[in-house]
Amino acid sequence: MKQIGTFNTSHDLGAFGFSGLEAVYWNFTAPVLYEESVRRGESRIADGGALVVETGQHTGRSAADKFVVRNADTENTIWWDNNKPLPPEAFEILKQDMLVHAEGKELFVQDLYGGADPANRIKARVVSEYAWHSLFIRNLLIRPELSELADYMPDMMIIDLPSFKADPARHGCRTETIIACDLINRVVLIGGTSYAGEMKKSVFTALNYSLPEKGVMPMHCSANVGDEGDAAVFFGLSGTGKTT
Repeated sequence: MKQIGTFNTSHDLGAFGFSGLEAVYWNFTAPVLYEESVRRGESRIADGGALVVETGQHTGRSAADKFVVRNADTENTIWWDNNKPLPPEAFEILKQDMLVHAEGKELFVQDLYGGADPANRIKARVVSEYAWHSLFIRNLLIRPELSELADYMPDMMIIDLPSFKADPARHGCRTETIIACDLINRVVLIGGTSYAGEMKKSVFTALNYSLPEKGVMPMHCSANVGDEGDAAVFFGLSGTGKTT
C-alpha cells in the first residue's frame, strides 16, 4: 500500500482495520487537494477559480438516515424519542462491510482538531473517498501544526465513503444512505451521500455528547467581540447569517 504525506507511522489506517488499499494520502494541503479533485473528475473550476462540485441527490444533511448506537452506555444518556437507535451488532456489520468496500481504493486522510480549546477539543481523523471532501473538512476544522502530525493520535474516526450503499435489511437502516454514530467509541460511518456537511456535523455530534459531561455547554452559534472587549453571541439555524 502506497502512503504519501505526513502522519504518525505507528498509527496508520491499519490500526482501524483497513487493508488492501491502493494508496493513502495523508494531510494533503488545499492546493494539492484542489488539483486532485479536478484531475479525478470530482469537480470543475468555475470562472474566478472556485471549485464546483455536485452532491447528487443529497443537497443537505440526511437527518432521517442518522443513527446512534444504542447500548448500556447510551441507554440513559441519549434522547431516544428524537434519535434513531442502531444495535451494536448492526454497526459492527456496517463497519466491516465498509472496510471491505474500501479495498483497492485511494483514500484521503486529514488529522484535525474539532474545537479550538485544547482542554475540550477532539482529535478527529477523517478518512474520505473524495479529494474534495478532504479539502472541505480541512477548511472547516482546525489544522494541527506540521510538527504535531508525527505523533497525532485520533480521539475520533470518521469514515466517509459516498460510493458505499447501505442495505436496510442487513444494516438496520432506512435507505442506502446511512450516518451511523458510535458515541462511546467515537466512530462515525458515512455512506451513500456525497453531501460533505455530514462530516462536520458528525464532529459536532461527538462534542455535543461529550462536553456536557465535562460541565461545558455546546452552542450552535457565532460570536463577535467589540472594540471594548464586549461580546455578542448569535444563535440561529444553519444559513440564517450567524457567520456574516
